[in-house]
Amino acid sequence: MVKYLTVFFISMVPIVELRGAMPIAMGMDLPFFPALAVCVLGNMLPVPVIYFFARKVLHWGANKKYIGKIFTFFLVKGEHAGQKLVKKTGRGGLFIALMLFVGIPIPGTGAWTGTLGASFLDMGFKSTVLSVSAGVVIAGIIMALASTGVFAVLGF
Repeated sequence: MVKYLTVFFISMVPIVELRGAMPIAMGMDLPFFPALAVCVLGNMLPVPVIYFFARKVLHWGANKKYIGKIFTFFLVKGEHAGQKLVKKTGRGGLFIALMLFVGIPIPGTGAWTGTLGASFLDMGFKSTVLSVSAGVVIAGIIMALASTGVFAVLGF
């Protein structure tokens, strides 16, 4: 039980997320499917909070003395990147684009960043949760396979 709680909480941490929790779970010899389920749940738990509040916090802090510049930077960069993505993919392609973005297990492309991006794009809560969930599962499978050496055996 302690091992599952450990990977659950690790998967909630920004930047580390499920990408760090799945290798730890595999290293702890946890069974694949229960470990994946626990890591996905932990990674998805912050998503509603991020979706509904992160953009509001950035807007709130944009005019503050010490944090205003960095908050404004994130707002401008997020809105610019979102507009660029909508032009490339159209509204219909956003679901798949977000899923693939979150599903690529590299730092900075996880559920936290994907959800914040979806809130900038006004993607809708249900679409965001479904797309980010699918991406998190993809990333979890990739990380579990990489952690167990499957890719090494296949020559990747």
